[in-house]
Amino acid sequence: MITVIVEFKLPQPISNNHAQDIFLSTAPKYQGMPGLIRKYYFLTPDGTKAGGIYLWQSREDANSLYTEEWKAFVRSKYGSDPTLTYLETPVVVDNVLNEIIANE
Repeated sequence: MITVIVEFKLPQPISNNHAQDIFLSTAPKYQGMPGLIRKYYFLTPDGTKAGGIYLWQSREDANSLYTEEWKAFVRSKYGSDPTLTYLETPVVVDNVLNEIIANE
C-alpha cells in the first residue's frame, strides 16, 4: 500500500465550514476510484493550507490519479500547485472494521 500526502497553500485562509463545503463538492469524484482505499481531506488549524491524505493499493493506482490534468484541476480549484509526498504503508490498523491490514 502507498500513502500519498497532497498539500497546497490557499490564496487566503478559509474556515473549517468553508473547507467542508469545498471538499464535499469534490468528494463524490473519488468514490469507487480504482485502487483508492481511503481519502482524508485536511485543513491546517490556521486555514492557510489544505489537502488530502490518500491510501492506495499500489503506487501505480496512485499515479493514475496524479496526472497533469489533475494538477491543473487542483490549481484552478485552490489557487496553487499541489506538493505530493509518497510513503510506503506496510500496515494499517482499522478500528472501524476492527482489522489489521498488511501488504501481501
